[in-house]
Amino acid sequence: MHFIPEALDDYVVQHSEKEPKLLQQLTRETYQKILQPRMLSGPYQGRVLSMLSKLINPKNILEIGTYTGYSALCLAEGIQQDGVLHTIDINEELEDFQRKYFNLSPFGKQIYQHIGDATTIIPNLDLTFDLVFIDADKPNYPVYFDIIINKMNQGGVILSDNVLWSGKVIEKIQQDDISTKALLEYNTLLVEDKRIETVVLPIRDGLTISRVL
Repeated sequence: MHFIPEALDDYVVQHSEKEPKLLQQLTRETYQKILQPRMLSGPYQGRVLSMLSKLINPKNILEIGTYTGYSALCLAEGIQQDGVLHTIDINEELEDFQRKYFNLSPFGKQIYQHIGDATTIIPNLDLTFDLVFIDADKPNYPVYFDIIINKMNQGGVILSDNVLWSGKVIEKIQQDDISTKALLEYNTLLVEDKRIETVVLPIRDGLTISRVL
């Protein structure tokens, strides 16, 4: 969705960093072979994720929601040479697709894939994180936050995607819309939690940056 006029949005994209060729290839193959290709972060948001990661220069990154690996590769662009990125997805059918592109990148040996329920995988990761990206099932966003907040390093950053949910967060909620209800709870949680400071960016479907104090 566009939060500014489409012509101005196009101008913003044209005057931002361009999508690397490997990610262009990943995008094409995702659209050709994988269901729900709109789940990709996309070139503009991908460059935002890359820039934020480069500014943070994290040693340890956690991603919840891998899909075809696009956002993981964007986040990896800012990782330290001896750093690692752990990415978790519930869909085992995408594992080989992800790995192909991870290995084609300079970061293949630094990226560790996990298949399964993130709520059970994360507690078993013996690491603390400098950067976390949450882009998975919306009803579990508050649960993910509760699990990761005590695994964050001071000054670490939590990025949360889709927090505006196509504008549904300001519309009348349907009784069976559990995703919007969860995001409303989550957005309130982030702005009220005294362990972090938070800003919401109206980028694509909404991206929240929360810094651990």
